Amino acid sequence: MAVSRKIEGFISQSSWIRKMFEDGAKLKKQYGEENVFDFSLGNPNVPPPARFKEVLREIAGQDFPGMHAYMPNAGYPETREAVATYLSKEHTVSLSADHIILTCGAGGALNVILKTLLDPGDEVVVPTPFFVEYTFYVDNHDGITRLVETRDDFSLDLTALGNAITGKTKAVLINSPNNPTGKVYDEQSINELADLLHKKGREYGTEIYLISDEPYSTIVYDGVKVPSVLKAYKNSIIATSYSKTVSIPGERIGFIAASPELSDLEKIMSGAILCNRILGFVNASALMQRVVAKMQGITVDVEEYRRKRELLCDGLSSLGYRFVKPDGAFYLFPSTPIEDDIEFVRLLQKKNILTVPGSGFGKPGHFRISYCVDDTTIINSMKGFGEVISSL
Repeated sequence: MAVSRKIEGFISQSSWIRKMFEDGAKLKKQYGEENVFDFSLGNPNVPPPARFKEVLREIAGQDFPGMHAYMPNAGYPETREAVATYLSKEHTVSLSADHIILTCGAGGALNVILKTLLDPGDEVVVPTPFFVEYTFYVDNHDGITRLVETRDDFSLDLTALGNAITGKTKAVLINSPNNPTGKVYDEQSINELADLLHKKGREYGTEIYLISDEPYSTIVYDGVKVPSVLKAYKNSIIATSYSKTVSIPGERIGFIAASPELSDLEKIMSGAILCNRILGFVNASALMQRVVAKMQGITVDVEEYRRKRELLCDGLSSLGYRFVKPDGAFYLFPSTPIEDDIEFVRLLQKKNILTVPGSGFGKPGHFRISYCVDDTTIINSMKGFGEVISSL
């Protein structure tokens, strides 16, 4: 066998997004790109802010010794300090450069955190639906994922979470705004989760960490705010990136931010800095580290995504689709009109509409639409969406 049995199994588990992407490429070649409505990938299509291009030109035009050399494994001190200063104001907690590690995107940040925290057999509790790669990240570091259902509106079910936590639980991993639902867990839910983790930690005599994956934290609508986990719970750690908030996913730049009250803070940060290197990430890009230092608080035009959300939701609602309107990110997660979400996605594909079945995110009976696409893709897809639901 060319690959391990484990990886062969992982390929089948993670195949849906890749499959829809590959099928989309074939359909576009066959029918023309303008006649295929590809909602499969969460690849931002709103351009980066003008400030990003200005800073990039400024930094790239500089020439000084060591400009492209290695830096400390945690990242440039001045960039970490800039991030800490901004986060301190946003979260109303006191952070310094010592609480920040620059990483190769949020995926790199999550793997660094999990490698630092997990012993073999430790459990990580994850609410569903969830970003498809979480289970792989946990497995990378010999952990075990425990999936927990959310409520019908995708809000946290604290009772179910409490029942899932055991003496083996090392962390709870949340994603807000959520991929694939766009749900933002409100302040009351985060505070109640913090109380639950305090209680369970005392019950089992352990430290339970709250890991919050927040790459969409600034893409929120209708006055919604993403509450601060750093303020709510002392053993909290944020993993995030600039991929979506600044629309530069290919640059792979993100960071870890640890609560200043984190238990064993110095040891955990030392471990995470080591893991940032030994996992093979080594450092985030030197150029991008210098750029984002000057991009704190600057984001893409969120109004563009809000407008696309309205365009999509209004269209699908008029056709009879049922969904919870997203608070943030750029995903919609409607219910499928038939029980078999995979079959429903195949029916859409016959109309050249590419979406991803909810089964791939741990929530059958739904499908994910990524609306970070051109307006014409949304508008012109409505005929096919209507024909499919009418046929059922």
